Parts: sequence; structure tokens; C-alpha cells
Amino acid sequence: MKSPLTPAQDAALVAAIRQAEVTTSGEIRVHLEDTCPTPEPLDRAAQVFGELNMHKTAARNGVLFYLAWKSRQFAVIGDAAINSAVPDDFWETTKEAVLEHFRGENYVLGLERGIKMVGEQLKRYFPYNAATDQNELDDAISFGGDKPSSDT
Repeated sequence: MKSPLTPAQDAALVAAIRQAEVTTSGEIRVHLEDTCPTPEPLDRAAQVFGELNMHKTAARNGVLFYLAWKSRQFAVIGDAAINSAVPDDFWETTKEAVLEHFRGENYVLGLERGIKMVGEQLKRYFPYNAATDQNELDDAISFGGDKPSSDT
């Protein structure tokens, strides 16, 4: 799949991920594809989460933003540890904040807002520890059909 993002948009999203990860051991990824191959985008997000090996972080605190941009489907999903730490309505609140921007076709701005919100929660529950923290997952945006790189 060819990226629907301009180089500047791609760079802005990667910068947002890196900024959010500065204060946390948590890991954030964004995955884009044309259309969602499953009826429920949350199911597809869970599948991509596994394909990207996001469940293999030491603290189980990875978060994936999934967007099928042509079919206009979106989901945000977190691993077990972050899922059990955040308030019950956190994922829905985050999704709605992102969708608010999507409705105005401000996709990058919406993703940036969601990434910031997730980063704040990750910082709260999984603060950065200079002695132990390392970037466990690639910050690059992944795209439908892409295979996760083996150097992450």
C-alpha cells in the first residue's frame, strides 16, 4: 500500500509518537491501510497488534492506533497492562477525541491528539526509567500489507 500521508504528515506523526514516548516506557504505533478486511475495526486492530509483535513489550504497555482510511474505520487498542490501568472509559474517550478531528478530515491532527492522550496515560502508569527503558518497537508508521520489520 502506498502511504496516504505526505512526508511531512508522516514525520509529524512519528514526532508525536516520539514525544509521547519520551516520558514513558510505553510503546505507541500507528497502522494505516486502505480498507478494513474485517467487519469490526477493533478485531482488525487486535490482529495487526499481534502481527506487529506489540504484545511482546516487557511491560505489556503497547498501544496501537489503527485507521482504514478509505473505508473510514478506526480503532485504538492497548495491551493487557495499560488496559487494566486506565479508567474504564479511556479508550472510548480517546477514540471520540480522534474521531472529532476525523469528522473534519483532519486525520493527522486527530491521530496526534490521540497519541498525546495515550502518552499522558502511559506516563502516569508507566513512567520512563532511564536505567531500564528502551524503545522496544519501531516508531515508524506501518501500512497495510507491510510486514513488521525484524529489527524492532
